[in-house]
Amino acid sequence: MKPFYVRELTVYPVGARRIRLLAVAVLASLVANFEITLATILPLLRADLGMSLQVYGLIAALSVLVGGLSAGIGGVLSDRWGRVTLLVPTLTVTAACNFLLATVDTVGGLFFVRCLMLFIEGAAITITASLVRDFSPRMGRAQAFGFWTWGPVGASFLASAIASVTLPIFDNAWQSQAVIMGGVSLLLCAIIIWQIAEPSAALRAQVLTAESEVAAEEKVDPGKVRELLRHPHLWAHVFGNTGWQILYWTFAIFGQTIMVDAFGMTAAQANGVVALGIVLNAVAVIAVGRLSDRLQLRKPFTLVGTVLTIAALGTFVALIGQGASGAVVTAVYAALFLVLGVAYVPWMANFSEDAEDVEPRLQGAALGIWGMVVRVMIVVLLLVSPQVVAVGGWGAWLLVALAGQVVFLVSMLAFRGRWSTAKAASASA
Repeated sequence: MKPFYVRELTVYPVGARRIRLLAVAVLASLVANFEITLATILPLLRADLGMSLQVYGLIAALSVLVGGLSAGIGGVLSDRWGRVTLLVPTLTVTAACNFLLATVDTVGGLFFVRCLMLFIEGAAITITASLVRDFSPRMGRAQAFGFWTWGPVGASFLASAIASVTLPIFDNAWQSQAVIMGGVSLLLCAIIIWQIAEPSAALRAQVLTAESEVAAEEKVDPGKVRELLRHPHLWAHVFGNTGWQILYWTFAIFGQTIMVDAFGMTAAQANGVVALGIVLNAVAVIAVGRLSDRLQLRKPFTLVGTVLTIAALGTFVALIGQGASGAVVTAVYAALFLVLGVAYVPWMANFSEDAEDVEPRLQGAALGIWGMVVRVMIVVLLLVSPQVVAVGGWGAWLLVALAGQVVFLVSMLAFRGRWSTAKAASASA
């Protein structure tokens, strides 16, 4: 028996209904990221608990590792039990954990609550990505994943906007933001519960190129995860993109710090530069995703985006210690985030489609394995990067991130898919 909130579709949705369900999946991605946002209150929280940055780094690393385990487990279970069956309770319980966060008064208490929240979040993020795949035939998958990436971006902007308005009202009490985030998250969860639905297992097992109504009442075996593990090109996707993610997460976690330490910017200036990069990245992922879908090409966009990322990152590293003006640093950083968007969304579509070709019943498991490996990398990043920076500065660590881009570039040799539209025309003829 399915829980009361699960609405399982036996006919694939088309038109406005599919777009609405896709939008609900994107909203769920935003909520999953918003619920665990801590950056807006971290300075206040550290001061209140007397917590050093190194101690917070250890807490963050261990909690992210817990989230990585959850991502792998949640992906597999979502293939077997259904997406919504797990997604709704994970979102709701994480929202409630924000009220628990507001009661924290010790470092140990913070560690426990963050591990609990990240364990739940890991599964939720994987499931929202799986839902986006379920509601996006290949003709529109890159653009759909582009909107999915707006979840983390939108969560960051939403949390920052709320904090900027409400912190002065509550005398800069960080607990106020935890309570507000919990309340807003529960409200958004109610909207999701009211609107969300998922395709049946039989529909998820089909590979759809374009919208079509497909009746699928029969039961389908969920498949075995080992079917994925025996394909080297899928491992090339997972580990190659994990190398790519070193750069993304370096800036996601330390972006403002790099601007302040390496280029002497103020905190306000650093936040402005980072915000500009995020906006350009958000625009790029949608525009490139749309073009990738129109041409039904993935690898050329990923290749060009990665080569341009390596060039932009090399330029950025070269500016460190050279007394570059704020305008030049801002321009290079903005260009770097723009080309990151060119590479990422076509790759996500490529990975989803390659995993789908191997076993369409195991999309959740494939995305879960990727999410788990990426989170392990983040743990290593949190532990190792401060040590590298202490010895060689931010330039040394960014060279490590550049090496990760090169690893991703080499891994593309194993990816499946077409390089040109000419091959598609030839195959069609």
